[in-house]
Amino acid sequence: MGYSGAAGSTRRTFVAGAAAAGGVAALGVGALPAGADDRAPRADQAQQSVAVLGGGVAGLTAAHELAERGFAVTVYERRALGGKARSMDVPNSAKGNRRPLPGEHGFRFIPGIYHNLPDTMRRIPFPGNANGVWDNLVAPREMSFARTGREDIRMPIPWPGSEPEKLTLDDLARALTALLDTAFNLPAHEVAYFVNRALIFLTSCDERRDDTWEAMPWWEFVRAAKMSKDYQRILAIGVTRNIVATKAEEASTRTVGTLGEAFVFNALGQGADGPPDRVLNAPTNEAWIDPWVTHLKSLGVEFRMGWNVRQLGFAGGRITKAVVEDPDGVRRDVTADHYIQAMPVEHARRTWSAELKASDPQLARCDKLETDWMTGIQFYLTERPPVVKGHFNCIDSPWSLTGIAQAGHWPDRDFPAEYGDGVAVECLSVDISEWDKPGILYGKTAKQCTRDEVAKEVWAQLKAALNDTGKVVLSDGKLHSWFLDPGVDGIGTPNPTNEDELLIHPVGTLHNRPSAATKIPNLYLAGDYVAVPIDLATMEGANTSARQAVNALLERVGSDAAPCTVASLFRAPAIELLKRHDRTRYRLGLRNALDLG
Repeated sequence: MGYSGAAGSTRRTFVAGAAAAGGVAALGVGALPAGADDRAPRADQAQQSVAVLGGGVAGLTAAHELAERGFAVTVYERRALGGKARSMDVPNSAKGNRRPLPGEHGFRFIPGIYHNLPDTMRRIPFPGNANGVWDNLVAPREMSFARTGREDIRMPIPWPGSEPEKLTLDDLARALTALLDTAFNLPAHEVAYFVNRALIFLTSCDERRDDTWEAMPWWEFVRAAKMSKDYQRILAIGVTRNIVATKAEEASTRTVGTLGEAFVFNALGQGADGPPDRVLNAPTNEAWIDPWVTHLKSLGVEFRMGWNVRQLGFAGGRITKAVVEDPDGVRRDVTADHYIQAMPVEHARRTWSAELKASDPQLARCDKLETDWMTGIQFYLTERPPVVKGHFNCIDSPWSLTGIAQAGHWPDRDFPAEYGDGVAVECLSVDISEWDKPGILYGKTAKQCTRDEVAKEVWAQLKAALNDTGKVVLSDGKLHSWFLDPGVDGIGTPNPTNEDELLIHPVGTLHNRPSAATKIPNLYLAGDYVAVPIDLATMEGANTSARQAVNALLERVGSDAAPCTVASLFRAPAIELLKRHDRTRYRLGLRNALDLG
């Protein structure tokens, strides 16, 4: 059976797997967070009011930082706190005294390249945890590339203090087969060429990255059109569609290279907050969002749920009000001293009038930002499948599937005793990154399929990737039910819609991302589309943008409260010397010294 229910959570995708296996620079360790007393503003600033429009990660982060500094904060959220990052109850799935099955927009993924988000998590109290909800992070010990028709590439994720997976002789034989199969299917000259391109990017100065590489698609940068199918599938498509939800032919080389660079340094333990792959040890709301909201309420933050922002009133060069619909559909005017708009870009820009956009060109440029579908589906199983103990990436699947069996990472949860009807024992959470290519069952795109057809198609693609070498991982008889993100609507009709699209990164995106501070003196932007050091739509980006918005507000009002810390990207000293040399070459109009064409 399938379930449909109430709106989605996110994200983010499988950056962990593909990049942990080999990509590139981590966010550096920022300054220690200021103490609560250092954050408090002067008494004459304490009663300034801030309307935070949106209650996702960006909105909750902004509320957190502002409340600690004594501002009067009200958060207006149209649907559910946590936004795309929350978990949700599967309707009508609970029996007895159990809780409903846990659903989500997409599985959580909090790698060691994140620094600002973990800092916030450490400041959210959680019973029994010395480091707040941050202590609810656990590190999967392995990941895999699930090949269709070939042995899967299964890779450990080493980290100090972690215990390696116990492998059987059969496991070792399969791993060796997979590595040799892939190695021999990638010609030596292709491997050498890709390594050279990676080194070119690594040693490129910021100016070359922001100009030349931002304008070049990853497909062109790695010369994928002239390479083998395996090279294209693993090194071009596998690290773009599955990671940044952008087609390799369009994805910015700067974005793909920056994330790959970050994960290489993370895997080497350089400038990292923790392992390259971390997940929560319980459903997201239990482990993170609910404790966060409780803490914010204790700080005096007020919440208005079911309030939908329709328009920002603009006059005299300032925001005069936010026009919202309350839960009864009645239009109301919300007024405050300051407004932090923490809504996804596709929703935020609908609220901006032509006059408002004319007052700040960066708002108008947001119309050029592109979003696409990256949406999750959960399969509830009656037996734990023998999948990798971590994320898996089905790089040959038409719909670019990535997934993780979650219950095994929730050691303090007895899944059948606590969730559902007592029969399901596992939640296999899968992200669908490609919605516009035909599948293998119906020959239709995901958008053309009904919800039931999407579930059957994804299940078939999972089996094709995981059951293809004589080892049965998934079987129909063990499928209990499924739950597709209810933010997706109208699929199978001519007008499919998605309430939770994801910012994608085709070439040129960098130059259209706005700053957190706008030219309107009482309007600030927060969200994963805002320009931040991590060049990707992520929870880290949402958190970082909120910190930048709060800092801009503090500066404008002349507050003496300590600004939010904002961790920047890790920069290896030895590489910086090479990048300085490349800066000279770039200014002379020369190629990178390693770029032989």
